[in-house]
Amino acid sequence: MSTTNISTGTEAAMRERIDALDARLIALVRDRMTLSESSGGRRVNLAREMEILGHYSTELGAPGRDLALTLLRLCRGH
Repeated sequence: MSTTNISTGTEAAMRERIDALDARLIALVRDRMTLSESSGGRRVNLAREMEILGHYSTELGAPGRDLALTLLRLCRGH
């Protein structure tokens, strides 16, 4: 039983929306991986990676940096 005041229908709709967003995120990550691979993504460009880490960190804080690190790893094919 939920401890919030959200109705079961609303909660189900929210979960469906979250699931849809997750599916979109996964598709976007796969697109990023494909693009990175097609452009020689296994090469490490430290300056570019630091730029990406900084952007994610600025927008999302420390967890954003962790997310960027994961994305960079995925796109290197590791």
